[in-house]
Formats: sequence, C-alpha cells, structure tokens
Amino acid sequence: MALILALRRHLHTGRDNQAQKHWRGMISHIAAREDQLGGKTLLIIGLGRVGTRLAKLAKAFDMRVVATKRDASHGGQGVDGVYRYDRLPELLPLADVVTLTCPLTPDTQNLIDAKALAAMKPSAHLINVARGRIVDEDALIRALQEKGLAAAGLDVTREEPLPAASPLWTLPNVLITPHKAGETQLIEEAVIDLLMENLERLWRGETVLKNQVV
Repeated sequence: MALILALRRHLHTGRDNQAQKHWRGMISHIAAREDQLGGKTLLIIGLGRVGTRLAKLAKAFDMRVVATKRDASHGGQGVDGVYRYDRLPELLPLADVVTLTCPLTPDTQNLIDAKALAAMKPSAHLINVARGRIVDEDALIRALQEKGLAAAGLDVTREEPLPAASPLWTLPNVLITPHKAGETQLIEEAVIDLLMENLERLWRGETVLKNQVV
C-alpha cells in the first residue's frame, strides 16, 4: 500500500526535488498531476494472505478491488470480484493499479510479459512485492521508457541486488525498495510465531504447514 500511495502522490519525485532544493509548482497538464485512489480499480494478482490484507487496506481508500487466484471458488471475501489466472487478459485493461502478491511458480514466471504490459492502461501503475521473475524485466523497462506504462513500484527485481547498470535505477517513473516489504520492527516476532505454529502442526502429525510454499 505504501508503494501505491507513494507513486500516486509522486513522493519519489518530491524527494528528488528536495535533494535539488527545487520547489515544484502546480502541474498544468491535469493527467500528469498527483492523483487520488478513490474510485480507482486495483487488480491484485495472488489473493493469498498478503493479497487479502492489501485488499482490505485498498477498500479503506474507496478503491474497487478485483483479484486473481489459482482457485477462485473460495477466499474472495472483501473484494469486488475474484477470478482464475486465465481471466487475466480481460482484467488487466480495467486496472489503474496492478499489484503482484503471488508466489513464483512455473505458471507465474514471466506472467507479466510484453503482451500483458501492452494490455494495461498507459496510465496504470505496476507494483511488485512478490518475486522479480514474475515480470519480464526487459519488457517492463521498454514499457516504462516508451510511456506504455505510467510507473512501477518494485520491491523485488530479477537479480538482487539490482545491478548498477540496470536502467531501472535511473528511470524517473520507477520507485525501488530493496526487497523489504515485509521488514518491520515486529518481523522477528512474526517469524517465531509462525515457526512455533508449524512445529506444533508437525508434532501433531499434520502435513500442511502455514504459509507453505508449494
């Protein structure tokens, strides 16, 4: 949610202007200005624990939320619609913000390729807090350079750390964070709680773990 808000409110360019001691006036071109989230459509690709939490936060900002997941028959509470991954081509053109919160699997690798990016609105934002290889990074760079996509917020990249030669570093419409979306002051407590619960499941003879990666 932080990346969505930062891009919509141009906080990344504001920080750049601050470093240059530049006071930017109002932008005359309306479509290029900061924007609000109310009434916008958020597409969440991967409606698991993280995606469901994101949906709840987005609804608080009056966004319309649609989502995809492998099994769309259940788990769609709190969203306006949940669909299978094969419905993605018809959902991408509707979204103002597309977020990736799905696992990296053979089915999701390069899920967001040149064709998917071309289907998105030129005014749309792409947020990736999942895994870098879910996105065709070369196609993403071209889309951002050619204004086929308005902006991207990337917490993950194909190669980490991101190589110094990557064009993503210097694109003005990209906000990069170093794979820290889950890093908070309470992360160690959450990890210990998860470990203890999974150990208890194993001791009970259970085979399904919480947050299990398949």
